[in-house]
Amino acid sequence: MDQLTTLDAGFLKAEDADRHVSLAIGGLAVIEGPIPDRDALMETLAERIRACPRFAQRLRTRPFDLGAPEWVDDPSFDLARHVRHIALPRPGGDRELFQLAADVISRRLDRDRPLWEIWLIEGLSDNRWAMLTKIHHCMADGIAATHMLAGLCDDGIGESFAHRIRAAKEPKARGISPSILGVNPLNVLGGLWNLSTAVTATAARTALGAAEIAAGLLRPTTTSLNGPITTLRRYSVARVPLADIAHVCQTFDVTINDVALAAITESYRNILVQRGEAPLPDALRALVPVSMRSPDAMDKTDNRVSVMLPYLPVDEEHPIERLRAVHSRLDRTKSHRQRQAGHAFVSLANLVPFPLTAWAVRLLTRFPQRGVTTLATNVPGPRQPLQLMGQRVLSVFPVPPIAMQLRTGVAMLSYAEDMFFGVLADYDAVADIEALARGIETAVARLVAISKQRKRIRGRRGLSLVVNN
Repeated sequence: MDQLTTLDAGFLKAEDADRHVSLAIGGLAVIEGPIPDRDALMETLAERIRACPRFAQRLRTRPFDLGAPEWVDDPSFDLARHVRHIALPRPGGDRELFQLAADVISRRLDRDRPLWEIWLIEGLSDNRWAMLTKIHHCMADGIAATHMLAGLCDDGIGESFAHRIRAAKEPKARGISPSILGVNPLNVLGGLWNLSTAVTATAARTALGAAEIAAGLLRPTTTSLNGPITTLRRYSVARVPLADIAHVCQTFDVTINDVALAAITESYRNILVQRGEAPLPDALRALVPVSMRSPDAMDKTDNRVSVMLPYLPVDEEHPIERLRAVHSRLDRTKSHRQRQAGHAFVSLANLVPFPLTAWAVRLLTRFPQRGVTTLATNVPGPRQPLQLMGQRVLSVFPVPPIAMQLRTGVAMLSYAEDMFFGVLADYDAVADIEALARGIETAVARLVAISKQRKRIRGRRGLSLVVNN
C-alpha cells in the first residue's frame, strides 16, 4: 500500500479545518507562439502523464481516520476531467491571466478523483499561450511538483537548481568506521566519546529549535496580514534576473535566498507603512519551508520538507542593513536547528498510530494561529529553458497556497536565467497585491544599484592606491 505520511495527510486536515481554503500548489507557464492543435496537445499530455503513475491515482480514506489515506489506481480515470481549455477575455493581458490563475487556485480539487488539474489558456496577447497546473499539496511539495510538471515538457527537467539545496549536499549519516579509528582501543574509546559529545550537542540544539518553533506559533503578531480567509484570491507576480541577485550576493557575501527574502521584507514593510501600521521588529514572522529531499529522491511524489520561522526585519529601514539582518537571522535559525527539529517531529509522528496523529493534526489546524504572518517558499527549478511541443516556455510563475490565517504567501522559483515570484493573497485582505509584487522588483533593483556603486568606489580606491604607489 502507498500510504500518505503524516505530513502529506496534514495538508488534507489543514484544508478540512477551513472551508475557505484550497491547499493546492500551482505553476503558471507562459509559452511563446500560438497554442498547438488541441487534439495533438492532448495526445502529447496523455503520453507524458502516463510516465507518472500518481497522475492516475486517487485517495482512498478510512472511516474515522482508523488508517492513513492511501493512493489507489482510479479505475475511471479520464484525462478530459483534468485538462481544461479556456480563453481569456480580450485584451488577454497579464492582469487577466493572473486573475484567472487566482480564481482557479481558489477552488478545491475533487477528492473523488486524482488531485490535479491542467488549464490550457489561449487568447493571451503578444502571440503567447499559457498552461496552469494545479496539484494538491498532499500529493507533492514544491520540488516534487516542479519535477512532475517539467516531465510534461519535451526534454523533462534536465539540470535543476535543486542540486544546490542544503539537503542535496549533505552526506548521509554513517556509523564509525574502524578504518578511521584504527585497532587501538584508546582510539575506539576516543571516537565513541567524540561521537556521543557531538550527538548530545546536536540534540540540545535540536531541542532549542523545537522550542523556537513552538514559541513562534504561539506568540501572536498584531498586523492586518493575519486573520480570517475568504474564498476569493488575488495573484500577482514579479521577475528578477538571477545575474542581478548574484551580483548582490558577491558584493555582500550573502545567499540568493537572503537577497530574495530581503526584497520580500522591504515590500512588506512598505505595505505596513502605507496602511499606517508600525513595522515593529516582531511584526512579520515568516514560515520558510526547507527541503529535506536527498538527491536520489528528487522525483519522488511526496512531501519532504521541514520549516524555519524567522522574523523578517521589517523594522530596518536601510536596505543593506536589512539584507544583513536577514542573513544573520537565517544563520542563527539554522544554527539553532529549527530545520532538524521540524524534520525530527514529522519523522516521530510517522511512528505514532495514524488515528492519534490525525486527531492531533485536526486539533492543531483548527487552532486560531496568529504567530506566523506569511509564507515564503523558495523552489529550485530547471536551469535550462523548457520547451513544450517545440515551443519555448518563456516564464514559470509559482502559485503558493494560503491557509491557517496566513492571508498572503510568496513562492519563488528559479528557472533558466531568472527568479520568478508568485504572490497569492486573500481577496479582501490585500487589495494592494500589485504593489506587493512590484515592491519586490524595486527592492532587488535598489540592492543591485547599491552593490554596483560599492564596486565602483572600491575600484576607484584600488586605482588610487596603484597611482600613488
